[in-house]
Amino acid sequence: MKYVRWFFRRHFHALRLLEGSSPEIHGRPVVIYTNHPGWWDPLVFLLLAERLYPDRLNYGPIDSAALGKYRFLESIGFLGIEPGTWQGSKKFLRYARASQKRDDTIFWITAAGSFVDPRVRPVPIRPGVAHVAAGGDGLLVPLAMEYPFWNERLPEALVAFGEPIDLATATAESTEAWHERLTAALTTTQDRLATAAMHRDPSVFQTLAVGREGVGTVYDTIRWASARLRGRAFDPSHSGSTEGKS
Repeated sequence: MKYVRWFFRRHFHALRLLEGSSPEIHGRPVVIYTNHPGWWDPLVFLLLAERLYPDRLNYGPIDSAALGKYRFLESIGFLGIEPGTWQGSKKFLRYARASQKRDDTIFWITAAGSFVDPRVRPVPIRPGVAHVAAGGDGLLVPLAMEYPFWNERLPEALVAFGEPIDLATATAESTEAWHERLTAALTTTQDRLATAAMHRDPSVFQTLAVGREGVGTVYDTIRWASARLRGRAFDPSHSGSTEGKS
């Protein structure tokens, strides 16, 4: 996690959670299924879990080919499967079912299976997620993610949870019905996050982690020296800077 935090700070301005969307999961098995906007998703999962649910262990499936390129992911809870194969599907469902019997873990699923722009509709969800819901136990929680650029050089990492689905009390449904229900829940969550992202208002988010501000070491050093000569405090951010304002 020390490496994850350092790596995130180098590449993002902030990790922000839409206010009022964090679910209560105490004492329940939890599966979180998400859209899949980019390469950064597994690291965002780990940061979210550390900030919100530090007492949980975290696991999630990942393409075995990708795992071969990033072996460090295996040591922090990501489990290799072969997508699109019968063996891969069996292994995925076995992992998910095991997680649904434990209240000390979170099982993270990128529901699309491959990178998809967060604006794509209908939201793609692989069939395996519906099988996890059908006959499963615990909570199933949708999570939306985006990585937009706002006012700084580096992008924001924006996330929002949807309403948890309690599988213990949910009406028994076919996998096809579950697929429609889970797609609708994730779509609603992504739409809420997209609306907030377009307004560019940090006050409607809870900031969970802060990365770098400013342009870069050399130019920011010049800006700092200029501010000191003028007797001003130096703010490296673009929106809060005392320099360059009309």
